[in-house]
Amino acid sequence: MRLSSIFAIAGTFLLAAILCLVAASFSVRVIEDNARHSVRSELDKEGMTWTEVDADGLQVFLAGVAPNEAKRFAALTVAGRIVDAARVIDQMLVEDSAEIAPPRFSVEILRNDHGISLIGLIPASMEREEFLEEMKDAADGGEVTDLLESADYPVGASWDSAIDYAVRALKQLDRAKISVDAGRVAIITMADSPEEKVELEQSLQRRVPSNLRVAVDVSAPRPVITPFTLRFLIEEGIARFDACSADTPEAQRRILEAARAAGLEGAADCTIGLGVPTPEWGKAAALAIKAVGDLGGGSVTFADADIALLAAQGTAESTFDDVVGGLNSDLPDVFALQAVLPPPETEGAPVIPEFVATLSPEGQLQLRGKLGSERMRETVDSFAKARFRSDAVYNRARVVEGLPAEWPMRVLTGLEALGFVSQGAVVVTPTELTLTGKTGRKEAGSQIAGLLAEKLGEAAQFDIDVEYKEALDPVLGLPTPEECIAQIAAIQDERKINFEPGSATIDANGAAIMNDIADILDKCGEIRIQIGGHTDSQGREEMNAELSEARANAVLDALRARRVLTSSFTAKGYGESVPIAGNDTEEGREANRRIEFKLIEAEPAPEPENSGLESLEQEGQEEEAAPQEGSGDDSGDAEEEGSGDEQN
Repeated sequence: MRLSSIFAIAGTFLLAAILCLVAASFSVRVIEDNARHSVRSELDKEGMTWTEVDADGLQVFLAGVAPNEAKRFAALTVAGRIVDAARVIDQMLVEDSAEIAPPRFSVEILRNDHGISLIGLIPASMEREEFLEEMKDAADGGEVTDLLESADYPVGASWDSAIDYAVRALKQLDRAKISVDAGRVAIITMADSPEEKVELEQSLQRRVPSNLRVAVDVSAPRPVITPFTLRFLIEEGIARFDACSADTPEAQRRILEAARAAGLEGAADCTIGLGVPTPEWGKAAALAIKAVGDLGGGSVTFADADIALLAAQGTAESTFDDVVGGLNSDLPDVFALQAVLPPPETEGAPVIPEFVATLSPEGQLQLRGKLGSERMRETVDSFAKARFRSDAVYNRARVVEGLPAEWPMRVLTGLEALGFVSQGAVVVTPTELTLTGKTGRKEAGSQIAGLLAEKLGEAAQFDIDVEYKEALDPVLGLPTPEECIAQIAAIQDERKINFEPGSATIDANGAAIMNDIADILDKCGEIRIQIGGHTDSQGREEMNAELSEARANAVLDALRARRVLTSSFTAKGYGESVPIAGNDTEEGREANRRIEFKLIEAEPAPEPENSGLESLEQEGQEEEAAPQEGSGDDSGDAEEEGSGDEQN
């Protein structure tokens, strides 16, 4: 074979080999690129952008730092859906999740008569010296013991809110334990009376930051009950308490259980207080209540250790003897029992004299019925005017002869008992005294029962039907809308709501005024108020109108920020259209720049048909005639307003 043929064959094979290598290399690059791009695209769709993808031949390499082990495994699974899982090489790392958890920051603030103690762990970023200075101010000269530790870890924004609220609360409390955590404050304190307890609870719950949870536990001392009184009765098959006192929760439970066994239905209140004559009170009360139930009716009255049991008229004498004999034997020795069985009714009984005093919701008192002498009539009139308002007493009682000797005492006692209610009536007869009415004092029933038992004797027969109304409670009762507006006006008479010149921004001094107005409105409930903005005449009229409306809305927004319910409030700008002084002097312009709180007049209520009292025009009519119904004041509710000032 010739040499040229050999070189030609060799060159052909060499060229073929080179072409094969080029083709193979190109194929590998295509396979690698396709695998890399396909896996990359799928991982991006799954949000795993933290991965790094590379390919080497048929193998696909995954690298990067996975947030956790689950994410790493998920990335391998996604890649395994694109290429054979055996071709996926895992080179990923996992973030270190074993970081040290931040400590729980908390502070215990303990305050007593000797000073303030601080215990707990606070963040290092907290202004510790400033916090201690605030504690020293709150201690008012008392010692501040600092047992706080600190740690350098981040803490949420709610921590600062909790500390600020705790400092404000501490300044109101003489003795307290305040526990502060991020987002939560718990307060345990004491009040000197139930009224102060309610006031303190309302004050501490007011203007709590929205990112803070607050728990308030205010305890009040038990009231002193004197005399220690209980009165239980069953009339016409209905059992009830006129007054109920207990010395312990266990005695309270025992008394109420006995009353329910005797027929009491529904809720009942038995006041736990101090002054019990003996620890056996609960046992004695339960035995006496059971005796009334066994008799089928009547009443039992406790005044300290004296017990008066009055059986219902018509009770069989044998039953009365058995029940009273058993009760007398079972009662502790300290108690003295007086039991009375009324005589049966007889026909042709004489007309029973009667005295009636009626107290209207407006405070007017009407006296009618029978009195024994002109001197007694004057005494009753003077007593009523001293106990109630002198200009609200209408004495229509008349003088008759033949009344019982104890009649003056019964009448005066009835009037004194009527003073415990806000509205009602007392009816006095020789054998019974009945008082009905509504009151804002929860203890009124017990106090009336104690008074009647003390003045008339434990065996006296009396009937008390007094209903507690929260709206009449001097602590819980809401003020009238007119009173709310008057209180706001009083604040604005002393201080002014000022604004930054030419703007609707309340100045720095206005925050305290808005706080005081918010405190008033918090107690007023839902009333309809218009907040009116006014300016002086300087500047264009259109500009003043816009500025006054912006300022009225700024006041409305400030009340909303203080958690005042403003759904029934409106804001209106009057500009310079309603001046209250001349604009030609600085004093006049200053007076015209103001904010007014005005009560939106409600629709007048229908005129009542009855007032419950005789009118003065009936003075000349006969004593026996029925009282005519007098008309109330039919004038509409006048708008009342208070004004504050602002600066243009």
